[in-house]
Amino acid sequence: MNLDGTHVAMVTPFDSDNNIDEERYREFIDYLIDAKVDGIVAAATTGESATMSHAEHQKVIDILIDQVDGRVTTIAGAGSNATSEAIDLLKYSEDAGADCALIITPYYNKPQQKGLVEHYQVLNDSSDLPIITYNVPSRTSVDLSIDTTIQLAQMDNIIAIKEANPDLNKLANIFSILEEKDIENFDVLSGNDSLTVPMISQGARGVISVVANIMPEKTTSMVNNALQGNYDKARSLSNELFDLMNVLFIESSPAPAKKALELMGMSVGGLRLPLVDMSEENTRVLEDVLRKYDLI
Repeated sequence: MNLDGTHVAMVTPFDSDNNIDEERYREFIDYLIDAKVDGIVAAATTGESATMSHAEHQKVIDILIDQVDGRVTTIAGAGSNATSEAIDLLKYSEDAGADCALIITPYYNKPQQKGLVEHYQVLNDSSDLPIITYNVPSRTSVDLSIDTTIQLAQMDNIIAIKEANPDLNKLANIFSILEEKDIENFDVLSGNDSLTVPMISQGARGVISVVANIMPEKTTSMVNNALQGNYDKARSLSNELFDLMNVLFIESSPAPAKKALELMGMSVGGLRLPLVDMSEENTRVLEDVLRKYDLI
């Protein structure tokens, strides 16, 4: 399948009782599609999957697939630090009709590289749904090695990696080995908005983006220009968006993204504990950045 472009790691709207707000969820999906994004991810890190019950996790996947109705790519967050739970979520996503699943490396238990290979092999063998692996060592405390990544790239149903390790030298090594081994049908997607343009210049095919929640049109333009080889324009847009990309991680994500949307008049509700609202000091910093972009 084609994963080129901008895929949004979508926030999950909550109501005043901190339950999933289905109406706002559907409205936000339409907002992103109207902004010409290429795909939407439900129940990933930005969507606060860590504080969802399994029933809620399944609910947001169902809402996404129903509301998108084939208009863009639907990506279901289906990861867990327990392989058995990841299998259940993967199979549910397949039965629900998702286009593919995003599966984070198991977190907290810090598996060995051999364990990571076996984890993804079991997932690969348990479903026909295409899988995007997600490497984000800053959150999971485990990094997919180059050798492990190449092994995963050769599994039938693993079609891509969302790479959030900022080491571009490592990424260059991966691309070199993929070419040397003539491994096709495996894509790399940026997991860091600020590195999307340089990663595309190396061979990445797009991004799973946080900043696209806030400025989807400009993010999509940046990615499309990079994919088309218009690097002067892409770099200019990346530089223009940099302060916003940066401030969205001034506190634990998705706190700044949700606060930004609230300040913009697009409230998607609060956060679930243990995440809490941003400090007053950092909120003022965020407000200053949003004013720079005429968003408030």
